[in-house]
Amino acid sequence: MNAARIALIAWTASALACAPPSTPDSSVPDRVADGSPEALVESSLMPAFTIRGEPVVRSSLADRMAELGVPGVSVAVLVDGEIAWARGYGLAVVESGRPVTPNTLFQAASISKPVAALAALRLVESGRVDLDGDVNAHLTSWRVPDNAFTEQGPVTLRGLLTHRAGLTVWGFPGYGPDEEAPDGRGVLDGRGNTDPVRVYKAPGESWQYSGGGYTVMQQLVADMAGKPFAAVMREEVLDPIGMSRSTYEQPIPPERQDDIATGYRSDGEPVPGGWHTYPEQAAAGLWTTPSELALYARELQRAWRGESTRVLGQALARQMLTPDADDWGLGPAISEDGERFRHGGSNQGFRCTFAAYIDGDDGVFVMTNSDSGSELAAQIAITVAHAYGWSGPRAEERDETR
Repeated sequence: MNAARIALIAWTASALACAPPSTPDSSVPDRVADGSPEALVESSLMPAFTIRGEPVVRSSLADRMAELGVPGVSVAVLVDGEIAWARGYGLAVVESGRPVTPNTLFQAASISKPVAALAALRLVESGRVDLDGDVNAHLTSWRVPDNAFTEQGPVTLRGLLTHRAGLTVWGFPGYGPDEEAPDGRGVLDGRGNTDPVRVYKAPGESWQYSGGGYTVMQQLVADMAGKPFAAVMREEVLDPIGMSRSTYEQPIPPERQDDIATGYRSDGEPVPGGWHTYPEQAAAGLWTTPSELALYARELQRAWRGESTRVLGQALARQMLTPDADDWGLGPAISEDGERFRHGGSNQGFRCTFAAYIDGDDGVFVMTNSDSGSELAAQIAITVAHAYGWSGPRAEERDETR
């Protein structure tokens, strides 16, 4: 075990031991001295899956971080419309020993998509874009190339947001410090490290996750605004919601790098340069914190109830959070029981997840700076839901023979 990993384990254990108490929760196992939801996360973390008929094996957050090799994690919990608690654990930068705080910026990866969707839906609400019209009617600097599939139907904004537009390119690897990143149009035409974004089946035929589709949406928003996508997101979405630390700028400017987490591989090595650049901003380019993702979720919850119109009105907010046949809304995924909107994210060196109630005021938001962070993020979300008695997310139950 290298010195940096030993330092990480020691720091994490110390931080967890010093965590202050909060309001007790009677659902916490007896062996947890502090009965708060925070303590359940920190001292009695639930597994991502259980074996039917077998006892549930719990572990401490510090142990799981060490076992999985996750340097740092940030958590925020929304309860009754307010951030009940937000904490950072472990290290944002292992090499310098800089700790994670609730203000540390992480790459949101694909969680960028449901936040970015708000900018496109504002165009719909203003009457400038038809949700079910041909996006080529509004694209000016680039157009979806016609082919035999587009003759069967147009690519629409609804299709882009729900991953039913029939477009290629599922995800993006990003660009390291020595790689030249194209602009959005370059990404769409395949002038970077991914294939061109093209229609490969009839639009609307079936679901296929497509980061390429969100890059088309990004170009549409920028074309209609006549300004860079990151600037549109700042003015139309982030500032109105109060996400003041968040940004879609790619690469993130040096002056914004005051408290950024370095991304790490599964073997503990840092991503070269600390993080990758993603010109596919709408699909993968958001830098944010769990607390600011909680503000995004709260705004949607309030809009859904008709209590806020800062970004969207009630009618369109309800469309956004209504599942289609694939359990997908206009941006976020919808839980199978229809109660929560959610999304996960996976960039080079970063893994994250969130889940929030549609008809409610609660939610959990977790961000990590490791390729090994997905399981840990899921465990934290499951444990938080258990602590508060929410209906989900829940651990997957498996048969022993599986």
